[in-house]
Amino acid sequence: MSRERRSTTGRRSPNNGPMGRGRYLFLLGIVIIGLGALVGRIAYLNVIDRDFLQNQGDARTLRVEPINAHRGMISDRNGDPLAISTPVVTLWANPQELPSDSIQLATLARALKLDPDTLEARVERYSEHEFMYLRRRLTPEAAKPARDLDIPGVYAKDEYKRYYPSGDVAAQLVGVTDVDDHGQEGLELAYDDYLSGQPGKRRVLKDRKGRLVRDLHLLQDAKPGGDLTLSIDLRLQYMAYRELQKSVDDHDADGGSLVMMDARSGEVLAMANLPSYNPNNRTSIDVNGLRNQAVTDAIEPGSVMKPLAMSAALATDKIDPDTVIDTSPGWMVIDGYTISDFRNYGKLTPGEILLHSSNIGMSHIALQLSKGTIWEQYQKLGLGQSPGTGFPGEGSGSLPSLSGLSRSAQASMAYGYGIALTPLQLASAYTAIANDGRRLHPSLLKRPSAPIGDQVMSPTIAHELLGMLEKIVQPDAGGSRAMVEGYRIAGKTGTVRKVTAGGYQQKAYRGLFAGIAPVSDPRIVTVVMIDNPKGDEYYGGLVAAPVFGRVVGKALRLLDVPPDKQETSE
Repeated sequence: MSRERRSTTGRRSPNNGPMGRGRYLFLLGIVIIGLGALVGRIAYLNVIDRDFLQNQGDARTLRVEPINAHRGMISDRNGDPLAISTPVVTLWANPQELPSDSIQLATLARALKLDPDTLEARVERYSEHEFMYLRRRLTPEAAKPARDLDIPGVYAKDEYKRYYPSGDVAAQLVGVTDVDDHGQEGLELAYDDYLSGQPGKRRVLKDRKGRLVRDLHLLQDAKPGGDLTLSIDLRLQYMAYRELQKSVDDHDADGGSLVMMDARSGEVLAMANLPSYNPNNRTSIDVNGLRNQAVTDAIEPGSVMKPLAMSAALATDKIDPDTVIDTSPGWMVIDGYTISDFRNYGKLTPGEILLHSSNIGMSHIALQLSKGTIWEQYQKLGLGQSPGTGFPGEGSGSLPSLSGLSRSAQASMAYGYGIALTPLQLASAYTAIANDGRRLHPSLLKRPSAPIGDQVMSPTIAHELLGMLEKIVQPDAGGSRAMVEGYRIAGKTGTVRKVTAGGYQQKAYRGLFAGIAPVSDPRIVTVVMIDNPKGDEYYGGLVAAPVFGRVVGKALRLLDVPPDKQETSE
């Protein structure tokens, strides 16, 4: 019994041997070294390299966020707003943080006025992404119900939305911005950098869910965009648009344009186009309504060019106001092309040629001049050149090549065929007649002072033409419907066939009227174009001249221009 006890108590444990004790000490040493390294690292980071922990913590909580710059306002010459920016809220979500609870998603959908099933399907589609839009550019009031839910994964971003108080009345001129508030059309695009300003930056503290805890400090202040003052008068713009719309509707036309310029400064006081669009509602925009046709679309002008061609002829020693031109028999053939008048007008003076709008008379005059006389005058009047307004896509029009100018082309230029220009270019050219022979370059922005202009004809010739054009706007004359009670009006009608890539269209016309008011002291130059009026009344004197009369009559009174016409009592 004692032998067995001795045998049991005397047995050695493996760990009590020399090898077991060494292994134990080795493992213990590794643990102590590891703990020492850990303590040393902690001490190093907290005492010596404290910035590391600080930076790592900041990287998980501090953020630099942009501050949106307020886009500058666009206003008319009197300060009335044409484009302003209003605060909006864009709601977005991180699908990976959104609750999987369908009840919360349905509650969120109702707050956003979305279909719950549609929202749930979108969340599922973006489940592997960290970003998706919920609703963009809501008013703060409309975004509040969703924000008040405080659902995890839903975030808000403050932005600005562009609003256009004048709607479709000045849409093509002012233009429009895209969903990110960058200029997309019109002057919004032309002056995008100036209007946009520069965004700022701020450092903020956020929690692990990305929610704002504290606004720490401003890094860079946002610089708001500059304000833009246009030359147009919104009162005149409304009148021009309304009267243009009436004529287009009355004659079932495809569209039309109107340009009204200040005869003293070259500023565009009104510029209307149809079709148009509402920039505040882009769900059903007609792409044809986006173009500012008065600036971008070059057309054959027809007879409205005859006074400008006559200015070149009167500057030579071959034609004067008393020169008599025989237009009999009312037609002629040049280079195989037949040119004709409405009837045989017989012998006409230059003033009578304009009064009767004689193509034969203008052709005879043109062929008496050297080949480049009218061409060079058109160049001086700005044809075939960019108007320089800075408007995106502005048209420069076109003139035939001078070197290859045929006799038929020389004649057709004199009565407004074979060339192309925009309504804005035509209005600018007519300022020379209204402004003692000085052509004014058009401006879409308000000018600090009136420019001198380019002297393109003598004051004497300008006055002679003004007198000739006044006779056209008289009872029983072609421009009688442009008459304005109490005011002397000068102007010229024009009717031209529409041309396409395949040539001139049958029974498709443009009716034009270009006029100046009042004659005694010109203040306004206005061009009206009606595109493809239907029916028998398609002449410029019937469709465009009445628009001129109504718009200019109201404009003269609104601008306090005193009447200059002595009314006679019968």
